[in-house]
Amino acid sequence: MKDYSDIIDHPHHVSRTHLQMSMHDRAAQFSPFAALTGFDAAVEEEARVTDKRMELEEDERQRLNEKLRILSEHIEEQPEVSITYFVPDERKDGGGYVTKTGALKKIDEYVHVLIMTDGVKIPIREIIEVSLEI
Repeated sequence: MKDYSDIIDHPHHVSRTHLQMSMHDRAAQFSPFAALTGFDAAVEEEARVTDKRMELEEDERQRLNEKLRILSEHIEEQPEVSITYFVPDERKDGGGYVTKTGALKKIDEYVHVLIMTDGVKIPIREIIEVSLEI
C-alpha cells in the first residue's frame, strides 16, 4: 500500500490556461440523469381520479328549482347556503364535486350563476344540491 509520502507536501496544482470550475458546476457533473423527463408527471396525471358529472332526475331538478326560487325571494337577506356543484377538470375528462358554504349575494339570471358574498361564482347548471338556512 502506498502512503503518498512522495507527493503529500506538494502544492495543489492550479491551471494557468483553464479557469477553475465553480462548486455548482462541479456538483452538476454528478447529478442523476433523467432519461424520461416528464414521465413521472405523466404517470401521476393519468392516475389522478376524476368524477363524472351526475345528471339529476326530473323530480330532483324540480326540488332544486324550488330551492332556487326561495333563495331569489330572500336574496336581500343574503341567506346562508351550502351549495354542492360540479367543477370540470382543466386537464382531463370529468371533474370533482365541491361544497361551498357562505352567504349568497346575488342570482344572476342572465349569466346563470349564483354569486356568493366572497365573489365565488357558481354556475346554476352545475349545482346538484342546495341547503338553505332561512
